[in-house]
Amino acid sequence: MRKHRRHQEDSGFNVWRSYSDMMCGLFLLFVLIMCVMLFQAQKSYDDSLRERDERLAMEQQYSQEIENQQNTVEEQASQIKSQEELLADQEARLNALAAQLEEQAATLDAQAAQLDEQSALLSSQQADLDAKTEELATQQAKIDQIIGVKADVIEALRQEFANNNLNVDIDSQTGALALDASVMFDYNEAVLTEEGRSVLEEVLPIYCTVLLQDQYEDYLAEIIIDGYTDTSGGYSYNLALSQQRSLAVAQYLLELQGSFLTEEQQGMLEDCLTVNGHSMSNPILDENGEVDMDASRRVEVKFRLKDEEMIDELNQIMSGTSETEGTSESAETADTAAESESGAENGTAESENEADGGTSESTAG
Repeated sequence: MRKHRRHQEDSGFNVWRSYSDMMCGLFLLFVLIMCVMLFQAQKSYDDSLRERDERLAMEQQYSQEIENQQNTVEEQASQIKSQEELLADQEARLNALAAQLEEQAATLDAQAAQLDEQSALLSSQQADLDAKTEELATQQAKIDQIIGVKADVIEALRQEFANNNLNVDIDSQTGALALDASVMFDYNEAVLTEEGRSVLEEVLPIYCTVLLQDQYEDYLAEIIIDGYTDTSGGYSYNLALSQQRSLAVAQYLLELQGSFLTEEQQGMLEDCLTVNGHSMSNPILDENGEVDMDASRRVEVKFRLKDEEMIDELNQIMSGTSETEGTSESAETADTAAESESGAENGTAESENEADGGTSESTAG
């Protein structure tokens, strides 16, 4: 029984022992499982923390990149805005330039139209100028011919006086005839002396016959007799005296004309004969610049061809028939120049003639 009890007691103890061992094994297994689970949990936690840190780092990186990109976008937007403003300003400038170009194009068109109009006007004026130039050339040829005629007349006068053995002073430029001052008039008188009549009978027929030849008929404008006094006395008195003396010479010429001129030539002489009194104007000066009283008392005979009329016509052509005041003044100026040229026949050249030592008629001043 003791053996049976002992056997039962040993059997119960073995059961509990086995159960205890089993429970210990289970507990160890549970602990092991819990350790594994804890390890796994710690690992998962560590992994999640690492992932979180990585995610945060990535988010921070992405945030920085996004911020950089936003800054870049903002800068680009600012640049785009600046470029848009610049483009807008350039567009405004281009529009202004386009407007200016249109305005300039309109101006150029207007100027082109004006140029065309001016070209047409210039063409017309050129045609008029060519016509006037041709006419001027014709007139110049006529004037040259007249100048040649004057030279021919002066040479013919010289030759004719030489043929008649008369020593007279004929101005080589004007053809003016200077008479001997000591024989024409007594002092302060206007009546021809006998000696003066004799001189005129020799000189005037030759002078007038040459001028009234048929070959010079178309060119002769005037035969002029001018009287002058010295500078003593009053102007009015000397004017009357100079007129009376020149008239006395002209009247004596008309008395003589029937003896050496045909009726036709007498008519021509009466048509072209001009008598002037100049009082004390244009006195003759001596070599010291003083008035030569004897030389200043004179009567001069001269002629004028129709060059003045030709020059007047030439001036009218050049001034466009004097339609405006300015062109009229130009024509008057040119007329004055023409008178100056022919003035050598009207008395201005007489002083040159007298200064050259030619004999002059002595009149009482």
